[in-house]
Amino acid sequence: MSDRISRSINESIREGLTRDAMWNGPDRGLIKSWETGRQLRTRDPALADRAQRGELPVLGWKGGVEKAIQGKKYGTFLYLAQWQGLRGEDLQIDPSNDLDLVCSRTGVTVTYTADRTKYAGGDG
Repeated sequence: MSDRISRSINESIREGLTRDAMWNGPDRGLIKSWETGRQLRTRDPALADRAQRGELPVLGWKGGVEKAIQGKKYGTFLYLAQWQGLRGEDLQIDPSNDLDLVCSRTGVTVTYTADRTKYAGGDG
């Protein structure tokens, strides 16, 4: 059985949910993060354009890239969900599998993971 979390960009942003329902439900906050990215897309079209070009801008979760670095960088699936919303994409995340993305601006590879030990400390 897959842990895949998905939601169509054509679905309305949810309203009236409790904080507990948004963050502690079966999707563990991924849908809320994605919806936040969709709202950010409307408020900051320039940032959305950067994300559309493959940049991984600094957002509210670990996983964005400010400058080129050496070594590994890890990010959260909450970042990935927000980034997908910012790009105007469907939410498509399988938390059971890490995913690597390369920032088009810096060339830095970021591994998005559910393993908190990888991103909990340092620059993540």
